[in-house]
Amino acid sequence: MEIAAEEAGLIGPLLLARSTVDRSALLRGDTEWLARAWADPSTRVLVVDDARALVRRGAAGAELVLLPPDRAPEGERYLLGVDDAGVAYFAVAAPLPDPAGLPGRPDAEPANLRQAGAQLDDRDAGLLVYAVALEAWHSTHTHCPRCGTETLVTAGGHMRLCPRDESQHFPRVDPAVIMLVHDGADRCLLARNPSWPERRFSVLAGFVEPGESLEGAVRREVAEEVGIDVTDTRYLGSQPWPFPRSLMLGFFARAVSYDIRMDAEEIAEARWLTREELALAATTGEIMLPSEVSIARRLIETWYGGPLPGSW
Repeated sequence: MEIAAEEAGLIGPLLLARSTVDRSALLRGDTEWLARAWADPSTRVLVVDDARALVRRGAAGAELVLLPPDRAPEGERYLLGVDDAGVAYFAVAAPLPDPAGLPGRPDAEPANLRQAGAQLDDRDAGLLVYAVALEAWHSTHTHCPRCGTETLVTAGGHMRLCPRDESQHFPRVDPAVIMLVHDGADRCLLARNPSWPERRFSVLAGFVEPGESLEGAVRREVAEEVGIDVTDTRYLGSQPWPFPRSLMLGFFARAVSYDIRMDAEEIAEARWLTREELALAATTGEIMLPSEVSIARRLIETWYGGPLPGSW
């Protein structure tokens, strides 16, 4: 039996895969254009610090606090792109400014993607994910892996150059598969990591290993974590997960065995749930589902066929 909800398509957007600003890769190496853009008062700057930015919340949602260049603090600069109106956007990695000193923004507060990602519009969600990902990579790749020399930020923040051996180093992305395992009928498998609180459940996930296909990673991770064999791997979609540098690739996979044999280091609990059991457990709080910014939530709700209550 095929899953009707899966055939119907994704239930809700992948909230961290939204963006409206062109990344303008061809401009990253144009130092004259970068200087002009930074001097333009219409340019907007997002300050990011340890994966957080200033966010202003309102009745209609949340918005990023974006500054003109002359009010931005000193720090590493990353070009985020240019929108359809010709406005350039940069990120600066620096301590967040005091909201009290920002005109019209005294109520702004620091927030990360988990806290604000679902409330941001498409433009702001894309800008924050992008800035957080670049900041995370730069903060952990300050020196040349070949000779240990401190590297320089170039290409609008999209490359680090070693001044000693002239090697070039680019932001890393780690692919990870995340999959909802189902039985082809009316049951799905949810599990809890040993480091999570009681009642917190999600789908299975793991990093892709060198020389491995995505489908192979799905089969291997499910077998390793819960001892179940799967087939009929079907792709849902992807979204960045910059904690610190993952790209989450979402799949459905149909089980061909059903006895759970957990890897105790990876899995504390694992349960087969029917749609009725899943809805009841989520409603009563017996289980807590992933947050709405996660691809895990979209996998679960797409399989279920609609929104479910509660989240981490």
